[in-house]
Amino acid sequence: MNLRLQKREVEDLIQGFIEGEIDSHTAPILKGELELIALSDGFIIELDLSKVTYMDSSGLGVLVAFYKKVIKVNTSLKLLNPSARMARMFNITGLSQFMNIEIRKVTSVG
Repeated sequence: MNLRLQKREVEDLIQGFIEGEIDSHTAPILKGELELIALSDGFIIELDLSKVTYMDSSGLGVLVAFYKKVIKVNTSLKLLNPSARMARMFNITGLSQFMNIEIRKVTSVG
């Protein structure tokens, strides 16, 4: 399965729309795409996970590493619309205690 990340920037908001499976084969692709996002103090990054059909621990690791990078530069990260399975992974691992995870509708790119 392929993985796609589409991005849209509006002033200090960066919206990312992730589609596909995030596993050991595609996690490096996602990591590379996230590294291309220029982080700046006060920015808000929203990653919509509603079209992620599968995510394993390698995908979780990429999101945690990105979260750590984001908070170092005083940027905000929101993970939007994870599936019930993904939300459970965030809860079981305790990540939902410090990562901002929301369920809401976001208009996709294109």
